[in-house]
Amino acid sequence: MTIGVQLKFPGATLEQYDLALEWMGLLPGGPAARGQLFHWVTAIDHGICLIDVWESRQAFDSLLDTRVLPVLPEVGVANPPEIEFFPVHDHFVGRRSRV
Repeated sequence: MTIGVQLKFPGATLEQYDLALEWMGLLPGGPAARGQLFHWVTAIDHGICLIDVWESRQAFDSLLDTRVLPVLPEVGVANPPEIEFFPVHDHFVGRRSRV
């Protein structure tokens, strides 16, 4: 089942986010992680917020456990993310043309 995920990282910065992507081998504008359909990030008061759409909860959990959580201490993020999940009714990826 497709899910939406909101991750808030209190105290984290966009610079730490960029460094974490580099550590994980993900490039801005490059291919997404396996099972990730959509991703964006922004600065918020006292941290950063990521919004994702994933093919499944299992795909998200796999990336979180094997790549995201292990890199946080390496880039200086002290606190784990606050995570909220949402069911996704529909999503759009890339350009759609009218045919």
